[in-house]
Amino acid sequence: MIAVENLYFSYRDGAEVLHGVNLEIADGEFLAIMGENGAGKTTLIKHFNGLLKPNVGRVLVDGVDTRDSSVASLSRNVGIVFQNPSHQFFSETVREEVAFGLRNFGYSGEVVRKEVDRILETLELTRYAETSPFMLSGGEMKRVALASVLVWNPKHIILDEPTIGQDYRQKEKLRKLILQLNMQGKTVVIVTHDVEFVADCKPTVVLLSRGRVLGEGPAEEVLVNQKLVDEASLLRPQIAELMGSLLDLGVPGNVIDTFQARRILAKSLLRV
Repeated sequence: MIAVENLYFSYRDGAEVLHGVNLEIADGEFLAIMGENGAGKTTLIKHFNGLLKPNVGRVLVDGVDTRDSSVASLSRNVGIVFQNPSHQFFSETVREEVAFGLRNFGYSGEVVRKEVDRILETLELTRYAETSPFMLSGGEMKRVALASVLVWNPKHIILDEPTIGQDYRQKEKLRKLILQLNMQGKTVVIVTHDVEFVADCKPTVVLLSRGRVLGEGPAEEVLVNQKLVDEASLLRPQIAELMGSLLDLGVPGNVIDTFQARRILAKSLLRV
């Protein structure tokens, strides 16, 4: 479990970013943290592996207080992929970049080669193996950063704006990968503005605004709550807007994803 208890945090310039955040993320949970720019989302997740330390309160990762542990030890179980992947890169090729974590954790050369090949193939990066990661497109860089974390199989996976730069096909592949990881027992946390992606994934949603938690609950409840969505400076999913306009036809008002909407509308057409 990742537990955030009464977390306050200010940067050195004195601006307080997080104001008494309380949050529990259970083992194997799939959570989306959403909110306006400047809400404190990225600041919050940087506390999950000790990159930032609380001014007040504490963050526990599997019972370990992050104030008493190094980033290196916490990162073994908490893998974070940041919004700007190029800031994480320092190797000359994609293969070396992805292999770095495994080598740093002391895995043998054969294991490193096998696992790197596996994850490059999974994320459709094999053809870029000997290419500099800095020469890739934004979406490809994002996948390299994801590969460099997934390759060492962390228990908790944190993704900051994972869909930026990804086309529809890659978003769908990412959705399936995230759901697969979650079904394998991984804790997955995404920070995102992509309300349509969240609607199709249907994780637990936490709305953050101005450093405070506005609301938390299932996506199909939170993302149809107009008051909460407005306070978080978000828009309701397009499917929620569509289905909301059809309430007089007897469709439920909490449908947010295209897959469920398609099934419901198909049944409605058959009745007609």
